[in-house]
Amino acid sequence: MLEGDEVSRLLDILGNRNRRRIIELLRQKPCFVTEISERLVLSPKAVIEHLQMMEREELLVSCQDERRRKYYYLSHDINVIVNLQKQDGITPPSVEEDQRARFTRNLSALRRMILARDELLENLEQLEREIESRFVEVVRTGGGFTADDGDLEIILALSHAALTLAELEEVSSLSTDELKQRLGSLMHMGIVRRINDRYRIRGTYGE
Repeated sequence: MLEGDEVSRLLDILGNRNRRRIIELLRQKPCFVTEISERLVLSPKAVIEHLQMMEREELLVSCQDERRRKYYYLSHDINVIVNLQKQDGITPPSVEEDQRARFTRNLSALRRMILARDELLENLEQLEREIESRFVEVVRTGGGFTADDGDLEIILALSHAALTLAELEEVSSLSTDELKQRLGSLMHMGIVRRINDRYRIRGTYGE
């Protein structure tokens, strides 16, 4: 049985929709960062932050495969049961409201939500098509600037967000030495730049 503080921390974790999505994905099978990022359409940096939080609370554990990729899986299954009990001696307040007016307000609110949802979905579909088109273009034209798929792997990871060397190790299949060598080459070509301890796409490559 969990104590009060433990329950509060667990509810804080489960209160985030993306963390719940990650837990549901890990219920199916262990995954590494890139796989979670692609399946849930989240940036690798955001995925790492969620995973680290849940690992600190010992909800997840991780291990590395032969390619040095870190796999995450659930250390405990999570079942939340909410029990609502009516308080004795408490009379609920009477509500005098015209049912037709309440129905009309709810219907109007529902219509606005559906229209907003449909607009967001339409914009998301358009954005997905543009991302796919730009991705194909990056791969097609990358031969003149990058050495191989390893360079493209770094560039695509940095397209989501500026990352530290440690975070790049989490999301790529490259060793530390290989990452340093490729990052140095990409910085020399003007594709990547380093600000403090983070690497990011430079200039027009990030637009």
